[in-house]
Amino acid sequence: MARTHPAPAPPSERGEREGRPYLTWLPSSPPPWPGMLIIHGAGSQKENHGDFGRACAAAGWAALAYDQRGHGDSHDEMSPEALADVGRMARFLAAREEVDAARVCVRGSSMGGFIAIHGAATSDAVAGVIAICPAGEQHLLRGLRDGSLEMRAGPEARRSLEAWLGEHDLRDAVALAGRKPLLLIHARGDERIPSEWSQELFEHAAEPRKLIVLPGGHHRSAQHDAELQGLALRWLERSL
Repeated sequence: MARTHPAPAPPSERGEREGRPYLTWLPSSPPPWPGMLIIHGAGSQKENHGDFGRACAAAGWAALAYDQRGHGDSHDEMSPEALADVGRMARFLAAREEVDAARVCVRGSSMGGFIAIHGAATSDAVAGVIAICPAGEQHLLRGLRDGSLEMRAGPEARRSLEAWLGEHDLRDAVALAGRKPLLLIHARGDERIPSEWSQELFEHAAEPRKLIVLPGGHHRSAQHDAELQGLALRWLERSL
């Protein structure tokens, strides 16, 4: 007889804020809660990170995942304005009375990791970062030019993105984030972004910082590892 397993808990809320469709997962523990903004990568969407949203809620964090421009249920094209969305959505999460506004962090994977780090460097609303296999400008430029980045962006939007990426350096953003806690997680077997890139970012970061390089794996393997999710939340909570 086949075993049946309960369906995962649905999101606590769903809605749209300033053009960004979002989902939230809220803890059952007493507030105040730290907050976690979840940013997906290219070709992904908010629903793909429900496992981390549920892990956050189970650990006492309020989590919010949203669709980036040019992805999921959004109605716009990807653009440099995606960076400003980080601060907007972090402030939106922080505005909940149950959330501790001083402890709103961001977790991003691949292109989401790139956006998360830049968001921490440019927004006072972000207190700490988890970046998983984060892309750099050079990786995103290559993907834009060879068409491997899956997103809705017409010719004009792509020209705007290329110009924006050409003006920035993620290593500088890591340094500008200052003493905000930074946790970098990378699979050594990543076929898209070399793990040495996260090592380079780590060297530009101030304390508190932590780098985890996993043996083997691939570009998406670290995103959905339950053990790593718990470790990341515990380290970040201690470091805040």
